[in-house]
Amino acid sequence: MDVDSHTDDQIRKILSLKTVAVVGMSKNEEKAAHYVPKYLLSQGYDVIPVNPTADQILDKKCHASLDDIQEQIDIVDVFRPSDQVLPVIEEAIKKKPKVIWLQEGIHNEEAENLARNAGIQVVYNRCMLAEHQRLF
Repeated sequence: MDVDSHTDDQIRKILSLKTVAVVGMSKNEEKAAHYVPKYLLSQGYDVIPVNPTADQILDKKCHASLDDIQEQIDIVDVFRPSDQVLPVIEEAIKKKPKVIWLQEGIHNEEAENLARNAGIQVVYNRCMLAEHQRLF
């Protein structure tokens, strides 16, 4: 699976955005959907967990969906299987984030094109933690 065509400078600029809603954030410390947002928190990001099965993760209030989030979101970071991304993107577009970031192993061209057509940048098949460590 390939990755998007963003340059390192573009990824650095995206990573300078600080409010990140994490769709599919996990309570399980072993999963990337837990330790990646935990790392982002440690780097000063405002992480907003989105998981309908949890009340709190990492001492942060969990939201059942993106629709439940009141504040402005810069990045929607998605930890869902590629075939489950489309409804997440459709919901995300309503929140008007600057970026939708599909984590490593996640790629859904139809959903990505929908987001791009709405004026939202899309990063796919990349890990925010790995990219942050690589570039900073």
